[in-house]
Amino acid sequence: MKGLSRRALFGACLACGTGHLGLQASAQPAPGGAWSPPAPQQRCPSRWGAADRRGSLNTMTPERMRDAAAMIREGRKIEIGHELAQSMPFFGTRRFDVHLKRTFMNPEANQRGSNEELVVGEIAQVGTQFDGFPHQTIGDLTYNCVDVASIATRGGFREMGIETVGSILARGVLMDVAGLKGVQTLPDDYEITVADLEQCLSRQRLELREGDAMIVNTGWGHLWGRDNARYVRTCPGLGIAAAEWLIQRNPLLLGADNWPVECAPSKTMPNASLPVHQIALVVNGVHLLENMNLVELAASGRSEFCFMMQPLRMRGFTGSTVAPAALF
Repeated sequence: MKGLSRRALFGACLACGTGHLGLQASAQPAPGGAWSPPAPQQRCPSRWGAADRRGSLNTMTPERMRDAAAMIREGRKIEIGHELAQSMPFFGTRRFDVHLKRTFMNPEANQRGSNEELVVGEIAQVGTQFDGFPHQTIGDLTYNCVDVASIATRGGFREMGIETVGSILARGVLMDVAGLKGVQTLPDDYEITVADLEQCLSRQRLELREGDAMIVNTGWGHLWGRDNARYVRTCPGLGIAAAEWLIQRNPLLLGADNWPVECAPSKTMPNASLPVHQIALVVNGVHLLENMNLVELAASGRSEFCFMMQPLRMRGFTGSTVAPAALF
C-alpha cells in the first residue's frame, strides 16, 4: 500500500467498517454538516508520481494480462454491456438520436446498395460507459491536481483524454450483493457496506487481487429500458467505506450495474454530490464503469473471468460508451 498517505483517502465514514484497514482520515464533515474533500496537498501527488496521467491503469501489467488471458478455457463469452438504443435511460440533456440514412443504389451494374446512420447525441456518457479522469473534478482540479483549464481546449482535453486508455484485459471479479441478499434488485437507497463485500467474497469463495476489474451486482440493471424514470431517480450502490475498502486493494477499475457505481444519493454524506466519483477518479485515479448489464453474468454463477473492454479512441473525450465482455 505504498503511497497511501499521499492519496489521502476520504475519512468521513471510516468508522463504518474500514478502521481495521488502518486508513488515515483526511477529510471531515465541516461545521453545519457540509462536506469537504481532502486538500490538494493531502491527495497529490498520486502514488505513481506527480507526472502520472494513467492512474489505476498502471496496474495492468503484461504478466496480469497473460494471467487474465489464461482464464479463457471454455471459449465462452457473456456480453456485460447494454445495447446503445434510443430506449436507454438518460440524464438531463444527454441524448442519443439515431436517424437511418436509407438505401441508395450505386450506378454500377452489380447494384450495390448502401445504408448508414446519423447519430445526434453523446457517445461518451451514455449507455454502458467508462469514465475518464477529466470527467470529474474537485473544484477546478482533476486527477493528480491537474487544473482542467490548463488542459481543456474547444475540441477536448489535451491530457487524459479517453483515447489514452487503450484496450483493457484483466481478471474480472463479480461481487453479487443482490444474490447475497437473496433479491433480484437491492432496495432503491441501499448503501453497500464493507461487511456486504466481505460476505460476498466468502460466499463466492473469491479473493481480490491488485489489478482486478472489481464489479458489483446490485440488480439495478433489471430496470434498464423497463422503468427508466426509477432507474435514474436513485439507486443502490457502494457506500463511502465500501468504495475505499475496494480502492485499498488497488483495482484496475470499479464497475456496477447502476448509473454511478455508488449509492445515490449518498446516505453516508447526504450533503455531498456523488462523493465516490471524486474518491475514485480524482483522489485515487481509479476509473469507473457504469450501467453494466450483469443479468446473464450473475445468473451464470461465475465470479471470476477474463475481462475485456475497448473504449472508443475519441481524442480528448471525458469517457466512452463501451461494450465489455466476460470471457471464460
